[in-house]
Amino acid sequence: MTFAAAGGFGDRASNHTAFVVDQLGQSIVAGEYPERTIIPLDPDICEMFNVSRTVVREAKKTLIAKGLLQSKAKVGTRVRPASEWNMFDTDVLRWHASLKNKGPFLDELFEIRLIIEPSAAAHVAGQANAADGKRLSQICADMEGAKNDLGFAVANLNFHKAILQMSGNRFLQSLGDLVHTAHFSIFVSEAQRNGNGEQEKRRESLIAGYRKLIDAVNAHDPERARVAMHDVIKDTHIAVS
Repeated sequence: MTFAAAGGFGDRASNHTAFVVDQLGQSIVAGEYPERTIIPLDPDICEMFNVSRTVVREAKKTLIAKGLLQSKAKVGTRVRPASEWNMFDTDVLRWHASLKNKGPFLDELFEIRLIIEPSAAAHVAGQANAADGKRLSQICADMEGAKNDLGFAVANLNFHKAILQMSGNRFLQSLGDLVHTAHFSIFVSEAQRNGNGEQEKRRESLIAGYRKLIDAVNAHDPERARVAMHDVIKDTHIAVS
């Protein structure tokens, strides 16, 4: 998506700040405007999207708040280095998840999951009760009984969110919602590219890993739960890479 191509959406974008934010954000994340380059002037953006200057100013403020842009008087509005973007912002995550080449983003996404989720699973195993184990078993059954890729991805997401919720740590819960929102969108898009036979084998492998994790939680074995969560995340990375 380029700014020029977006001009055809003028009528729909008129006075619609969210639309302009979305188009500019996607273009920046996609690298169409590299780090430290100046984006077009406000009048040019107004013409590209057929919107008012007020809409453009508000859109730029939003992108500045997300860490993508930096504005300086008499200089213009520059794209900030990617290292300074707010990667836990839901829009920034979504824009990355929509990239054609998701490789680097996926690697970073799974890296942070490997740092956080095995420890969360170990914590849950140390304090879980019978109801927690039953809940996880039901979600795993939902994965196993899923009739399509979307159903499996939803159940998969619910399992990981359940672990983070059971930890009782609000920071983990909030972080999990953000990370897994991105992971879910990737999981669905990548699953649709693979053949049914290959996808079914991957599902079976993943489900077996989740069953090991549930067994560890029910046995109140933190270390085994840590290893099991590490393994299912690695398997998931392979499945969507």
